[in-house]
Amino acid sequence: MCKACVDESRRKFLRRSAGGLAAAGMFGLTGAQAFSASVPATSLTPDEALAKLKQGNATFMSAPELCSHEIAHRREQIAQGQAPWATVLACADSRVNPEMIFGGLDLGELFVCRNAGNMADTATMGTIEYGAAKLGSPLVVVLGHDKCGAVAAACDVAVKGTDLPGFIAPMVDAILPSAIAMRDKAGDFVHNTVIESARRTALRIGRTSEIVSDLADQGKVKIVYAVYSLDTGKVDFLG
Repeated sequence: MCKACVDESRRKFLRRSAGGLAAAGMFGLTGAQAFSASVPATSLTPDEALAKLKQGNATFMSAPELCSHEIAHRREQIAQGQAPWATVLACADSRVNPEMIFGGLDLGELFVCRNAGNMADTATMGTIEYGAAKLGSPLVVVLGHDKCGAVAAACDVAVKGTDLPGFIAPMVDAILPSAIAMRDKAGDFVHNTVIESARRTALRIGRTSEIVSDLADQGKVKIVYAVYSLDTGKVDFLG
């Protein structure tokens, strides 16, 4: 089995100017130019990036032994700059490794944000904007997973009024509206909430980030949500 080892987390570093400058202008870029001039942004379209993720997940499920890395050589290749072709917002759950479940992807391919419950907080929103506008990443995937502990905690709060300690409580508060919306629905409460939370997070990214929204309107970025099965290894892209 291959190993993948890229986890990125960056805080939001710029807001759109009051004069309403376009995302490219804010970052001093033209189009989707990569951070380093010597490393051009990916040429993949949003749909091509999505197809590549789907094919990678199929490989992970059917032939995981094909996932292989020449890490030292690859590390040398990308040391001067990065041009990831997809951004993935995933849960911090140790069983959910985006590079691995999308086919054993190499260093420099995915721009990854991870936190419990795969929520789009301030730092995560900035990271997604950075990936889209600065690095030219054409695809944003909000990746939930079944049996999520953070989502289960939100469901307990929604049904039982469970009092959670420390910073866990405000973290779970972000998932609580999804849990409340799903608590009277048919089917598995936690799984339904996983899907609803991922859906709402994908919508929030597109609605609250002017940078990502502008790029999406231009057809340069697509935002989708998906759910990963711990039992089967399959990623279902739902919207």
